[in-house]
Amino acid sequence: MQRSDGLRVLFGLLGHPLSHSFSRSYFEGKFVSGPDGGYEYRNFDFPDLEEGIRCLKSNPFLKGFNVTLPYKRSIMPYLDEVSPEAAAIGAVNTVCVQEGTARWTGFNTDTSAFWDSLSRFAGRAWLGGCRKALVLGNGGASQAVQYAFHVHGIRYDLVCRNPSASSAGSHALFRPERIWRYPELAASYLETDVSLIVNATSLGMFPDTGQAPPIPYEGIGENHVAFDLVYNPLESLFLQKCRRHHARCCNGLDMLHLQAEASWETWMRGDACLQGGAGV
Repeated sequence: MQRSDGLRVLFGLLGHPLSHSFSRSYFEGKFVSGPDGGYEYRNFDFPDLEEGIRCLKSNPFLKGFNVTLPYKRSIMPYLDEVSPEAAAIGAVNTVCVQEGTARWTGFNTDTSAFWDSLSRFAGRAWLGGCRKALVLGNGGASQAVQYAFHVHGIRYDLVCRNPSASSAGSHALFRPERIWRYPELAASYLETDVSLIVNATSLGMFPDTGQAPPIPYEGIGENHVAFDLVYNPLESLFLQKCRRHHARCCNGLDMLHLQAEASWETWMRGDACLQGGAGV
């Protein structure tokens, strides 16, 4: 099937708001040097998820889409199937639409992208000696980070505004050693207990670039690694504060590219029907 304007296959990014996202420009660049025309990647910016779902379901050209905040968890009831990993994480960032049946299958490519990016930056040897990680936030992105730490045996704590909220997709698989409130954190704790700090919140993301997680930055030093999933701006206020205290700092741009490539591979394989997958 092809439209009069040449469109054959449609991909996109579902979320709200999307002014911060580089995903569209990344895939547009990929299409220029890749498939022979007819591929398009759009921003599906819907303040109401149900409206977005109705719109996407009615598009016969849709082959797959990415999911970003605030819908990584809330989209799951609308899926026909999820991969075992996405079910364990409790969040989805990639949806594949099966040709012919239009079944929607959810995947999570954030976990592998985060771990590969972190490993490239910090080094496997450094991670092997990491005392403990501190994960900031408990949304869908945080759950992917926590799952990576669970799989690779990294001890971690979690800090969030509401410690009673769910901290992970499957508590039987992985749990933080401790869940903190932000005001409870002390500089001495960061200095002696923590080697790695991961910002998995949206604080500091464009356009609200003047925000940063309220942690005691004076406890950070040259032996710390600070990783921010935010990539717009390239150096968030969180990373600026950590860098002032001589931490090694990494933004989320490499992770964005890695998860985008994993999403693309999933769509090209047509992995919309999993053998032994987990239904929703």
